[in-house]
Amino acid sequence: MRYVLIGIAMLVFMVVSLAGFRGDISRKPPLEIFPDMDRQPKLRPMEPNSFFKNGMSSQPLVKGTIARSQPITLNEGKEVYPFEKTHTVVSGFESGTNTVAVIPIPVTSQLMERGREKYNISCVPCHGGQGDGKGIVGYFGFGGIRNLHEPDVVKSTDGHLYRVITKGKGLMMGYANTLDVTDRWAIVAYLRALQLSRLGKEGEVPDRFHVKTKPEAKNSDQEQKN
Repeated sequence: MRYVLIGIAMLVFMVVSLAGFRGDISRKPPLEIFPDMDRQPKLRPMEPNSFFKNGMSSQPLVKGTIARSQPITLNEGKEVYPFEKTHTVVSGFESGTNTVAVIPIPVTSQLMERGREKYNISCVPCHGGQGDGKGIVGYFGFGGIRNLHEPDVVKSTDGHLYRVITKGKGLMMGYANTLDVTDRWAIVAYLRALQLSRLGKEGEVPDRFHVKTKPEAKNSDQEQKN
């Protein structure tokens, strides 16, 4: 065992001797174990380059090039693009610091299905499939996960929920880099459906979804015959 420890110590000493400590200042050039990571064959912005006629690395866009983006159709039929950052559907704000009260895009079955899909991917690990905050992450010691059926969450505007998904809140990070504008509104719509499924009343359920009870036996005599 003593020789193993001596060997490890010598190996550490050799590595430190060759590579040095992190942050050390030296006049000697650094030892490049993987030089391709530092010296990549790429063009840097605004750096001279003799390959192009104008001698520039950064080339202007081809004439007629336009930004590729899908418009978002609002409830009134107007189309808005995701790069319009100040618009209500993108920012979540209606005026000033007031968040929009209701979802500004049509809530269709396709949007709800999209919301269910994205919720299951991005939200279920923490908030759980029912939105009660009992996701798998909680079993690994992570606390402070919100129950999305709490009164303050239910009473929040749709725009506020959208902003939380976009920017994050508390320990939760924002999802603007992984979920586009429509997907975030779709999750809000699906979350409202989860809340309604728990807080809704029986009278609000359409008749076609009511569970039919089985008819009782006609009489006791018939039961005895069977």
